Amino acid sequence: MARTNPTLRQRRLGAELRRMREQAGFGGSELGRAVGMNPAQVTQMESGKIGISVERLRTIAATCMCVNEPLIDALAEIITERGKSGWWEEYRDVLATDFLEVAELEGSARTLTGYTTSFIPGLLQTGSYSSALFAQTYPPLPHHEIDLRTAFRMQRQRVVRSGAKPYTVFVHEAALHMQFGGPKVLTEQLAALVIDSELPNVSLRVVPFSAGVVPSPSENFTLAAGPIPELDTAQMDTGHGNQYFDAPAHLARFRALVSQMNGTALSEDDARELIRSVKEQMEHKNG
Repeated sequence: MARTNPTLRQRRLGAELRRMREQAGFGGSELGRAVGMNPAQVTQMESGKIGISVERLRTIAATCMCVNEPLIDALAEIITERGKSGWWEEYRDVLATDFLEVAELEGSARTLTGYTTSFIPGLLQTGSYSSALFAQTYPPLPHHEIDLRTAFRMQRQRVVRSGAKPYTVFVHEAALHMQFGGPKVLTEQLAALVIDSELPNVSLRVVPFSAGVVPSPSENFTLAAGPIPELDTAQMDTGHGNQYFDAPAHLARFRALVSQMNGTALSEDDARELIRSVKEQMEHKNG
């Protein structure tokens, strides 16, 4: 039976199968004849709308002469996990799919690397700061929707606060000065950010004004590491919702951006000192 709303990982499985077919030079009909599927089934499989067995996956891989065993095994794991639901599924009928897919991406990632330009990263936000950020949405959201989104974001933070998942995040210095919710909310957020930066699995770096705009003022992104590099995914916030990138060329670009920021961002200790300094300036100015 076809899925009406395939999950992010189901769509990624289909995308990898399509890439495998295309690299082998097969059309959909040609592959279908070789593995016992009709063209419509191949199309639905590659869009994540129908599932396949591990056995069929391995048949397709052999037909396409794919010898990347780590990739095949990782795709088999996605198939094996079919039917398992994450905590975010509790919100499926009350929040837009964009929210759920971000949580799914974070939950399945081996490591997370993020970059934000104008706000503190969602995984490190306080509840008050998060609510203030959602209150900036236009058209304005009703209070109950702000509360719901804030609660969801706080639950998402368990992926970092559990300590099990390494999280590297680059925050542009501009974000430290944006007063969502006013000075008091920002001061509390900066204090919490210093504490979070000392978590053993968190590496917080600040990209200073002196580094210029890196990589561009409109790009807030997360690079989620998969079980193998080929299954990494980049997610970018846009004014029209989330965008996901998994093509090798796109992933190479995001990795290059992370490498660039590694060379320009302040060290963890210097970042903490800068955050403390901005916090103290805020307290002095508004004390």
